[in-house]
Amino acid sequence: MKKIVFFIVCVSLFVSCEKHTNDQRIVQSFDENWLFHRGEVSGGEKIALPDTGWRKINVPHDWSIEDIPGADSPFDSTVVNGVSSGFTVGGTGWYRKLFKVSKADTGKKIFIQFDGVYMNSDVWINEKHVGNHFYGYTSFCYDITDFVQFGEENLIAVRVDKETITSRWYSGAGIFRHVWLTIASPLHIENWGIAITTPEISEDKATVAIASTVVNQYPENKSVKVRHRIKDKENRIIAQSEVTVEVGNGKKETLKQVLSVANPDLWSVESPYLYTLETEILAGKQVIDRTEESFGIRSIQFDAQHGFRLNGKTLELKGGCIHHDNGPLGSIALDRAEERKVELHKTAGFNAIRMAHNPPSQEILEACDRLGMLVIDEAFDVWRTGHFEEDYASRFDELWPLDLASMILRDRNHPSVIMWSIGNEIRNTETEEIAGVCKDLSNYVRSIDPTRPVTAAVNAIIDQKDTYFSNLDVCGYNYSPGRYKPDHERHPDRIMFAAESYAIDAYDYWKTVKEYPWVIGDFVWTSFDYIGEASIGWRGYPQEQNFYPWSLAYCGDMDICGNRRPQSYYRQALWEEQPVVGIFVTPPVPSFPLNPKKAEWSTWDWPDVLPSWNFEGYESAPLEVVAYSQCEEVELFLNGVSLKKKKNNPEDKHRIRWTVPYQAGELKAVALNKGKEVATAVLKTAGKPVKLRLTADRKPLLSNGNDLSYIKVELVDENGIKNPVADHLVQFVVSGAGKLAAVANSNPCSTESFQQAKRHTWRGECMAIVRSGKEKGEISLIAKVDDLPDETIVIQVK
Repeated sequence: MKKIVFFIVCVSLFVSCEKHTNDQRIVQSFDENWLFHRGEVSGGEKIALPDTGWRKINVPHDWSIEDIPGADSPFDSTVVNGVSSGFTVGGTGWYRKLFKVSKADTGKKIFIQFDGVYMNSDVWINEKHVGNHFYGYTSFCYDITDFVQFGEENLIAVRVDKETITSRWYSGAGIFRHVWLTIASPLHIENWGIAITTPEISEDKATVAIASTVVNQYPENKSVKVRHRIKDKENRIIAQSEVTVEVGNGKKETLKQVLSVANPDLWSVESPYLYTLETEILAGKQVIDRTEESFGIRSIQFDAQHGFRLNGKTLELKGGCIHHDNGPLGSIALDRAEERKVELHKTAGFNAIRMAHNPPSQEILEACDRLGMLVIDEAFDVWRTGHFEEDYASRFDELWPLDLASMILRDRNHPSVIMWSIGNEIRNTETEEIAGVCKDLSNYVRSIDPTRPVTAAVNAIIDQKDTYFSNLDVCGYNYSPGRYKPDHERHPDRIMFAAESYAIDAYDYWKTVKEYPWVIGDFVWTSFDYIGEASIGWRGYPQEQNFYPWSLAYCGDMDICGNRRPQSYYRQALWEEQPVVGIFVTPPVPSFPLNPKKAEWSTWDWPDVLPSWNFEGYESAPLEVVAYSQCEEVELFLNGVSLKKKKNNPEDKHRIRWTVPYQAGELKAVALNKGKEVATAVLKTAGKPVKLRLTADRKPLLSNGNDLSYIKVELVDENGIKNPVADHLVQFVVSGAGKLAAVANSNPCSTESFQQAKRHTWRGECMAIVRSGKEKGEISLIAKVDDLPDETIVIQVK
C-alpha cells in the first residue's frame, strides 16, 4: 500500500514595508521613487540619459492595466491574441532609480531582491549589467556589492520585455511585486536559508528541527555561534538552542539544531496559530546577523484510504483555482489586495487555493498562513512544448531548476503550503520523454523538500498517461471525474483530486469527494474572476478576436470586485452544514448576446440567473426562479402568496425551480427541515435610485503607503434597496491622506479606464479603491452622480 506521511513545522519570512535594523542586517523596502518610461529606450541604463520626462512611480507597478497612451482605456481591439490578454497591451518598459549606500557600510554585502518582474528583465547598476531573469513569476536576488559605489549616488536601471505573447491569460507587465535592498555582514544567513521540519508532533510535544545555512564571504575562516529562539504569540521564549560552527572562507555551512515545543498550538484552517523563530549569528558576544520569522506547527498526511489529513484529521479540500491578478489593480501585488482575496475565499467557504499556474506573491502566502487557507503552490503552465513561440517553453530546459528552486526555497516553510505542483496541463504527457521530465522535476522537488507531495494537473486523461502519473505523489485530474473510479480500480493507491472542475457540475464533483476517500478535494475553475481568456464563461471556446469588448473570463465564483456570483451561493448549499437558501431569476432576455459557435465541451459558464426582481415591461411574463438549498423543502412566496412548497429531490441536485409570472414586489424563499423554517432569502423590486450608498470594506488604514480600502458604491431607492438595473456614471473626488488607486465594476465587457476618477455602475453598483499615504490623517472620497445628492465617506489613516 502506497502511503505518504509528511510532518512539518513551517516558517514564513516577514519583512515589513518600513526599513528596520536587526543589528548588522538591514532589510529595506526599495519600492519608492522609481522613474518609469513606457516604450523602448536606447541606452536606458546610461547615467547620462536624460530622464526628466519619465514618470515618477512606486512599485509594485503594472503598465498593462494603465490607459494606453493617448487613449482613455487599457484595452485595444487590435492587439495580437487579445482574447488571451483580455485585449490589454504589453511592450517594453524601463525603470530607473537613484540610491545611496552609506560609506559606513563599506565591507558589507549588498543584495537586491525582486519578488516578481513580468518578464524577461535585465538589471544594470551604474551601467554594468548585473543579470537577466526570464521567468516573470519567480523571485530572484542579486549580490550587487561589487557594482555599488559606497557613499555615492548609484543608478539602477531595469528593462522589462513583454513585447511578445507569453501567456494564455492576463499577466500584467512590469515590476509588479515588491523590491527589497538588504545590507548584511559578509557572514550571514543565506537568503531563504532556513528550513524547519518536525519529525514528531503530538498534543504534548513538537520536535522542531531547524536547518540553517550560514555563508562566510570573509577572506578568512570564521568561528561563530548560531542561536535559535522560539517565541509564542505573547513573545515569550518557549524553546532555544545554540551551536558553534567554523565556516571556511568563501564557503557555507548548513547547521542542524533540534528544539522541543511543549503543548504546541497546532496550525489549522480553523486556528492558524503562528509562532516566531528568532535566529542570530554571534561572533563572540556580538550579534552580526539576526532574522525573525513566523511559523506554524502542523502535520499533513495523504493516502488513498483516508484522503488528506491535517493534524491527523481527514479534511476535504474545498478548493478554488486563482490567477495572480488583482482585477482593477492589474497584477500589482499589494499586501492588502492579496489579503482581501484570501478573506473573500474564507467567507465563501473555501479552505484551499490552487495558485494557477505560477508561483504566487509572498504576501498572499503570508495571508494564507495568518487566515488558515491551504495552498497548492504551482510552478509552470508549460514545459518543452509551449502555447506561444517565446513563452517559458523556449527556455524551459535551461531554467526550470533555477525557477523550481526559487519557488520551493522561498515558500517551503509556509504552513499553508501542502503540495508542490510542477505543472498544469503539460502537453504530451503520454510520451516516454515527458514522463521522464516529470520524473526529473519530481525528484528535484523532493531533493529540496521531502516533506510535501509533488502533484501536477493533467487533462485529457487516458491510460497511456500512467507512467507520467507514477512519478507524482498526488494526481491532479482536470475535468475528468469519470476516471476516478476506473483508475482507482487499476491503481488503488493513486491519490486524486479535481485540480480543475466546471462550476456547473459542482454537485457531481463534490459527490465524488464525499464518496471516494482517494479523491481528496475539488478545485473549481475559477473561484475568482480574472482578466484574460476573455468570455470563456459565456462565449466559451473556440476563442476569437471578435470577442472584443469582452476582457474578463467571467467564470469565477466571485467577480473581479469580490462580489459573490450565483454559483458561489450554490456551492454554499453543497458545502455548508448550516441550512442555507438563495434565490435567482432567469432574465427574460439573455444578459449578453449568445455565441452560436460555442463548442459543446466548453462549459465554464453558469446559467444566466440574477439576484434581481426588477423586470419592468415584462409584467405577467413567465420567469424561471431557482432556489439553491440543501434543505428538505423550499416554499416560494410572491407578495405573501405561496407559489407552492417543493421537495428537494436528489435529481434536483439542490436546484429547486418554479415558473413565476412577473409581478413587482417581494419574492421570498423559505427553506424548511422537518417542516420548520430554517433559512430565508428575499428579492425585492427596487424603485428609482434616489441616493448613493458607500460602504468601505475596512477602516482605518495604516499610514504605510500601501494599505487599501475597497469602497462599494450602490444606487439605492428610498427604502435602501439597490436598483439592479441602474446604470449611471459616478465621478469621484479623493482628497487628504491618500489617493485613488483604481475604479471598477464587474461588467465583463466594459472598456472603461481603471485609473480615471469615474466609472459607470453595472447592475446598480461600482467600486473605488483608495490607497493610504505615509502621513496620518483622513481620506475623503466624494461620489457624484447627476441628479442625485453627493455622498461622502471618510476613512481614517493611522
